[in-house]
Amino acid sequence: MAELRFDGRVAVITGGGRGLGAAYARLLASRGAKIVINDIGASMSGGQTGEDPANELVDEIRRSGGEAVSSTDSVATPEGGKAIIAKAIDSFGRIDILIHSAGNVRRAPLGAMSYDDFEAVLAVHLRGAFHVVREAFPLMCAQNYGRIVLTGSINGLYGKADNANYATCKAGLIGLSHTAAIEGASHGVTSNVIIPAAVTRMSDGIDTSKFPPMGPELVAPAACWLAHESCDASGEMLVAMGGRIARAFTAESAGVYQPSWTVEEIAANSEAIRSTDNPVVFPPLPDGQLAHLMYGFGMAAKG
Repeated sequence: MAELRFDGRVAVITGGGRGLGAAYARLLASRGAKIVINDIGASMSGGQTGEDPANELVDEIRRSGGEAVSSTDSVATPEGGKAIIAKAIDSFGRIDILIHSAGNVRRAPLGAMSYDDFEAVLAVHLRGAFHVVREAFPLMCAQNYGRIVLTGSINGLYGKADNANYATCKAGLIGLSHTAAIEGASHGVTSNVIIPAAVTRMSDGIDTSKFPPMGPELVAPAACWLAHESCDASGEMLVAMGGRIARAFTAESAGVYQPSWTVEEIAANSEAIRSTDNPVVFPPLPDGQLAHLMYGFGMAAKG
């Protein structure tokens, strides 16, 4: 297969100065994309560090012959989201790819998590995604082309102790991505979720000594494929971890129908209701929620 390139494409990468975002930026730039690297240089908890990873990576990409500019606006505010996308338009005249990789971590048990810690993580991961998607999406639709990649997590799929804020955000991003995929389908705009696992700053405090090789560079090809014009996936979730690439998806049990239920009847039929022997999958596209409804209507019609 010929090399998949991004010549002429403009990519905005939030959290792009370090870790996964930087790996995406380097790969896209090496394949011809023009990059807006957005990073405020914060610590993993969101505090200021005085570091400038966005401009450092811009300099690195330019030394390698690529094109890149920096943005140090915060995704956590609507004004920051507007400024980040405006940087792409002002610098390169368009936006083709949006990868939201900015993130922070504030761990605590659910019963002890402060409201400030919950809101601080929500502001960057979930609201931050909306702030940049909201600004980029209409521009992509107007030019009849766009690729949105949001960063999910296995925590959003399965939950994780001491991470209620993070898990909540990552689950919410799935709904945002699926909706963008549905609304963008008639405008050449796709939206997908990358579910990465890599050893980065976010791994601090975790014993990774027995992990297989799990550098960010092992995730970057999957995220960049989702960002390529040849990618036909939309409304999907792609897992990338230590060399494993897989698709995650939502499924339901086949279900049991009867025209009315009592609590006792549900209890008596709970094993059949919850059985995953014959799962049913309703992909978001073209209209997963309608397919879900019609499936239920069909069971009712059959009686």
